[in-house]
Amino acid sequence: MSANPILRTALWLTDRFYAVIPRRVPSSDALRRCKIISHRGEHDNVTVFENTIKAFEIAHNAGAWGLETDIRWTRDLVPMVAHDPDTKRVFGKDLLLADTNFQELRNAIPDIPTLEEFVLRFGGKSHLMIEIKDEVFPDLEKQKSILGRILSGLAPRSDYHLLALDPALFDTFDIVSTDAFLPVATLNYKVLSDQALSRGYAGISGHFLVLSDVMKNRHFNAGQMFGTGFPTSKNALYRELNRGVEHVFTNDAVKLLRVIEKALER
Repeated sequence: MSANPILRTALWLTDRFYAVIPRRVPSSDALRRCKIISHRGEHDNVTVFENTIKAFEIAHNAGAWGLETDIRWTRDLVPMVAHDPDTKRVFGKDLLLADTNFQELRNAIPDIPTLEEFVLRFGGKSHLMIEIKDEVFPDLEKQKSILGRILSGLAPRSDYHLLALDPALFDTFDIVSTDAFLPVATLNYKVLSDQALSRGYAGISGHFLVLSDVMKNRHFNAGQMFGTGFPTSKNALYRELNRGVEHVFTNDAVKLLRVIEKALER
């Protein structure tokens, strides 16, 4: 979800608008094709915190096809599963990951998993969508080697994709072929769409408000993925499935999986 508060509010209002518009139930084929991707796991950041093994376990056990997460690096170059550069928002502790050694972080907040722990637990069981965050890389070659080693037991594209808001990060972490990279669009969706097509990326992902049917058809015709987020209601999900979207990123994976299950029962 965008960090821009104005855009975030606009996206939320859009979702509320679509939530009250009745939609026809998608076909059984569309419902079965739908690939629900749990965004940072099933969390409320009160009883279950985002990007923790517990959050991912809940989504995985509920039947989520994929798990989306983020990478941040500690001072001693251990890749951690965390969205923010610090731990204040989620855990209430003022620690900057890039300035904190792994053992110090583990002692202070044991719930934050390493990327290796995440991959060992869920790799090959769920499709992993791993977002590279834009930060300072003090030893890039070593960090590329570490990331490559952790992912070496998995097959890019079939087991995981690497995501980024800025495609320049794909050039920085060029450890897989370009068709394993999935750019995430905000308001730069037209530029990223063109880049995904011209550079042979896996496709494009972004909020359903900004990704149109015309764009969807361009990527599908090129054999690429087209993932949207973040529906929170049955009608918003139905809208996406009725227009042919297969990959759906959501903060409400368990809820939407139940919607699909009930629709298939009918």
